[in-house]
Amino acid sequence: MTAAISTRNPQLDAVLGLGRCIFAAAIIAFGIETIVCALTVSHALGAQHSVIPVIPWLPAVPWIAYLFGAIWVMCGLGFLFGRTRRPAALIFGGLFFVLMLTLDVPKYVPYLANISLRTIVFEPLSIACLAWLLPGPGAIQSWLERASRYLVAISLIVFGVDHFLALGFIATLIPSWIPWHVFWVAFFGVAFIASGLSIALNILQRWGAAGIGLMFAIWVFTLHLPRVLGLYGIPGAPHNPDEWSSLFIAIALWGGLWALADNSTP
Repeated sequence: MTAAISTRNPQLDAVLGLGRCIFAAAIIAFGIETIVCALTVSHALGAQHSVIPVIPWLPAVPWIAYLFGAIWVMCGLGFLFGRTRRPAALIFGGLFFVLMLTLDVPKYVPYLANISLRTIVFEPLSIACLAWLLPGPGAIQSWLERASRYLVAISLIVFGVDHFLALGFIATLIPSWIPWHVFWVAFFGVAFIASGLSIALNILQRWGAAGIGLMFAIWVFTLHLPRVLGLYGIPGAPHNPDEWSSLFIAIALWGGLWALADNSTP
């Protein structure tokens, strides 16, 4: 009997296998940032925000932030180990999804054309769904696995469409040393939509998720990390929790999409 020949690439598998650790690190970072913001909420932060500036944008009530910050850290640690990965995914994904529905969606519904508010909804939605998918095929109920995949796909398509709707503004966020700003915004918009369709239709899903995850990885090192380190000279960026949140969001999407690719068939 002829042995089955694997079409998986060991080197690619090793790289994509890092996705779970990257995702876990981002969730732990969310938890730590939430707690740090809660410690300062009665001072400078409280004067500027009615919410904790860490997704899913919790109310600026310290004990609530302490509670969920601790949960995020514990779930992030749970993602690192096979035995605790499934319960961590169910708890984290469920809480993130419920908080998104109760805290973010009501703010967005009256202003459906607002791209910023739409992003605030679809970022935690996609992260929650990637958490549910993290343990791999068969780890959660089939309906939840299927719904999570479709919701991730829809989120990516929405991000792609919004790139075209806000083409000029997003182009201003690209560092000056990178040429052809408008071209890259349009290119990544197409990449978002193509990846979303790939995941939704399960056509080359592994490559679609891996590619868009790589895109987020590039953004982490060329855009978000330099901003929080103060390398682009943006006033107050190193101390701005919104900048740190953007960094951790990009890392979570990077890791979650690579984990999805790692769980997918070639």
